Amino acid sequence: MAVFLNRFLQCRGPVAALGRTVGRREASLCTDTGAAVRVRFAPSPTGFLHLGGLRTALYNYIFAKKHHGSFILRLEDTDQTRLVPGAAENIEDMLEWAGIPPDESPCRGGPAGPYRQSQRLELQEQVAQKLATGPKPAIRFRLKEEVPAFQDLVYGWNQHEVASVEGDPVILKSDGFPTYHLACVVDDHHMGISHVLRGSEWLVSTSKHLLLYQALGWQPPRFAHLPLLLNKDGSKLSKRQGDIFLEHFVAAGFLPDALLDIITNKNQIGRTLPELITQFDLTRITCRSALLDLEKLPEFNRLHLCRLVSNETQRRQLLGKLEALVEEAYGSQLQDRAVLDPAYLERIVLLRQGHFCRLQDLVSPVHSYLWTRPAVGRAQLGAISEKVDVIARSVLGLLERLGMSLTQDVLNRELKKLSEGLEDTKHSNMMKLLRQGPPVAEMMVSLGAKEVRERIQKVLSS
Repeated sequence: MAVFLNRFLQCRGPVAALGRTVGRREASLCTDTGAAVRVRFAPSPTGFLHLGGLRTALYNYIFAKKHHGSFILRLEDTDQTRLVPGAAENIEDMLEWAGIPPDESPCRGGPAGPYRQSQRLELQEQVAQKLATGPKPAIRFRLKEEVPAFQDLVYGWNQHEVASVEGDPVILKSDGFPTYHLACVVDDHHMGISHVLRGSEWLVSTSKHLLLYQALGWQPPRFAHLPLLLNKDGSKLSKRQGDIFLEHFVAAGFLPDALLDIITNKNQIGRTLPELITQFDLTRITCRSALLDLEKLPEFNRLHLCRLVSNETQRRQLLGKLEALVEEAYGSQLQDRAVLDPAYLERIVLLRQGHFCRLQDLVSPVHSYLWTRPAVGRAQLGAISEKVDVIARSVLGLLERLGMSLTQDVLNRELKKLSEGLEDTKHSNMMKLLRQGPPVAEMMVSLGAKEVRERIQKVLSS
């Protein structure tokens, strides 16, 4: 039988009707002057990390770094029936991938551990029994009408008279596991959490949590409830959408910075994580839900990829990834493994900079000419023009004159002159003989003089 808890609470601050915001003021960001900022991202491992969770984690990370504080990952796994195998590991792995690793976590450890709520059951039960009149299999928390108002750092003054619309919540279940309401209060207190940044769906529950803080005689943290991240049509992000999980974006070749940029987008594009930290101001977050347009993600990724290509150190890292992609896509078809040479890969990346959105685009079928030689015989080329040999030798002579330094402008001009100097040869037919993908000059510059000569000589000797 549940034990009902009684306590008398004094209400402070403006009073409002049920669930109504009483007015917004700029609140001090710190609970106590000089107190260390400690925030937590506390997901339930009932699924893999998705964009909505990433955004909440990012705001916590940015807030912590902005105020020289600590960012903590705590897994709220008290609902054992809904746990998904591998989800706990996935959440921490994806935070690492995104470049926002926790300072304290189940894997990293820390001074306030353990960081799984299921490993903190003894503490939860001790607190619950302090509130109860005697040991019972389940404990409820009696909600009173006198609910304190609180000043949310995003939504302003709020008061939610939960007792008039909700039953008294269970805080400790008969299996010994706490419910969310008790666990988050106890763990936030004992972990020294100074600010709770979480989704606006928890705004109404905050009044319940404040009543628990009062009953326990603890100072509550400051609260900032973040507006929801919605699809561009205004519908809610759903776990049933397979494309909102971070694993999808990792596999598709999107960059972490592009995702962090788009989920915090305020009509700006191309911002890095350090820039997000510098620009961050919690008081400027509005109560309106944010709309996410994933159709723009390739453009975000293109800009961030250009930035990486422009940096020599980061470009070298990209070359290693591109080499692995080429091996995976064309491994058995590579007639010449010189295409995996870092110098060749670097030329490709620099020449195509700004023209591809993901590294994967460079190994798509449209770019196969960069990695494999065409299986085209003299007979096929002869159907285009009878002067295959003449054209081929003329182009070889042109390459000898131009040397190794090829540019598209020079090649376009010289190829035009070359076709005009060949009797009964249309420029368009000559281009058809040479083309295997993009415009001829662009293709020749990408491949380089040496590779172009070898391909032409192979046709002449066939």
